[in-house]
Formats: sequence, structure tokens, C-alpha cells
Amino acid sequence: MTAKQRFRSDIAWSTETNITVHGLDLCSEILGKVSLSDMAYLQIMGRLPTPPESRMFEALALTLVEHGLTPSAIVARMTLAGAPEAMQGAVAAGLNGLGSVFVGSMETAAKILQEAMLNQHEDTNVETMAKTIVQERLATKQSIPGIGHHMHKPIDPRTVRLFEIATELGFNGRYVSLMVAIGNQASEQLSKSLPVNATGAIAAIASELQIPWHIVRGIGVFSRAIGLVGHIVEETRNPMARQMKKMIETEALAHFQTDQP
Repeated sequence: MTAKQRFRSDIAWSTETNITVHGLDLCSEILGKVSLSDMAYLQIMGRLPTPPESRMFEALALTLVEHGLTPSAIVARMTLAGAPEAMQGAVAAGLNGLGSVFVGSMETAAKILQEAMLNQHEDTNVETMAKTIVQERLATKQSIPGIGHHMHKPIDPRTVRLFEIATELGFNGRYVSLMVAIGNQASEQLSKSLPVNATGAIAAIASELQIPWHIVRGIGVFSRAIGLVGHIVEETRNPMARQMKKMIETEALAHFQTDQP
């Protein structure tokens, strides 16, 4: 860096009397007027959402806050048991598990959708596009993100509700149609029911909101952080991590003793 170069961020800046975030005064234009989800949208998109965008984005975020005792929640509880003074460490540990299997699959699904739509004409048949996508991923032994669910069968109720809201607010465009078509094609080609799950719905609707695919996982990150704080609160009131640890040790020891000659 030369003497003339300067670091620059257009997100926020402060003076002795003001804090400005994306051009808005924090105290007079944001506090008491902007919701948490709208603030998240502002940070991601650089502007406040319109009323329909606000409702839609908030629905996406709320869907991802809580999923019960998932691996991310379990590891957050385990981390807290080892470092009870570090809530942030427990939350961070849980967030590290948001990858291609849990939550992060919506990023991959959004990437597939957005890349498929790139340079496509408005009249391009989405069923044809979906068939090609499914065939190519099966041929290369790649998973198809955003479809199927181990518990929610034959439909994911979250998907149904999200698509209802998207239809109501006008965000049920070609990305949603393509995601549904991918589920239909995968079901047909694999001869089993693989409807669109919540991450697939979020990927499609986030694409309708023009959120770049590589940012979509961020919705899950900030939403799940809220959920993990909730698990940490419960863990402090009703601890289960040490009990889980003891159970695992007991099972492991039993298997070890069984395997001994």
C-alpha cells in the first residue's frame, strides 16, 4: 500500500455526532423504524426493501432460525459445556456446520438456478432446462440440492407456505418454476418422490429477489445465529451436553469392549 492509498468502506461511517449506515442516519432513520430482517436486507443489498420484499425476505429468514437438535445446535451446546464463558465461541462453532448438507445447500441450489437462467430467453421451456440439469448432475454423480427431505414427506410444509407467500407478493417467477420442475424431473428420473424442500424454495425465492447465489447462504448464517443463541439459553437452564457426552462415551466403550478378543 502506498502513502496515497486508503482503505474505504461505503457501508458505515461515524462522526462525533452521527452514525451513518448505507446513507441512513442510524439514530433518526433506522432505530425504531427498521426491523432486524430489513436491516439484514439493507446490509446485503445496499438498500432498504420495498414492502413486498420486506415480507418475503423476512419469511425466508424466519424459516431458517430453528430446526431443533441439528448438528449445529448440538455442537454449539457441546462447545458451551467446554467454554461456558464464551457464548460467541459456541455460536461460531454451530455456524461452522452450515455447509453443503445443512442450510448451505440453498447456496448450491441458487447457483444452479441462476447459472441455468443466465443468457436464457424468456420463452425457454423450464421443463427442458430442468431435465438437462437433472440428467447432467446424475451423470456426474452429483447430488441435486433443494429437493427431498428425510422427514417431511410427501411434501415439505415450509415449501408450501413459502410458495404461497411468494405467489401473494409476486415472487413466483421463473426461478420458482425451474426449481419445481427440477423436483419433478428428479422424481421422474429416479422413480421416487423428491419434492422441493425448504432450502430449494429459499434458493428459488432468493433468486427472485435478485440475491446473488454466493450470498444466499448468508441468510441462513444470520438466521441460525439467532436460533443458536436460543439453544445456548436453554442449555444454561437445562443442560444436556454433558449427558449427551456421557451417553456417547458409554456407547463407544461398549462397542470397544465387544470388539475385544
